[in-house]
Amino acid sequence: MSYLLLIMERADRRTGRSQAQSTMEYESMIEFAKELDRRGLFKGAQSLRSVAAGARVDKRNGKPNIFDGPFAEAKEIVGGFIHVDCASKDEALALAQECPASEWSTVEVREVGPCYLG
Repeated sequence: MSYLLLIMERADRRTGRSQAQSTMEYESMIEFAKELDRRGLFKGAQSLRSVAAGARVDKRNGKPNIFDGPFAEAKEIVGGFIHVDCASKDEALALAQECPASEWSTVEVREVGPCYLG
């Protein structure tokens, strides 16, 4: 089964840490990804850029609305994700507990499923 480990960060966290802390966290996540790959569980990972550079789109009654970031109401953001292939949700939860980001953020576990039509 395919799961995403979503790294949920406080919206202000990236601007409030030192360069040394950022480097340490980055290196620990790289090592975690390498370990997942050695175990045959790793499918991919990415960090997401700042919400300040993002945008949101919704369409109501056929009229699109585009809202540029940052989003004032966001207290927590998706900072990135790790895509893993596991035998079960329990295994994905165990990986989330091993994830270094669980020390400074919340790791949300979500099973990936098909889009349904109809």
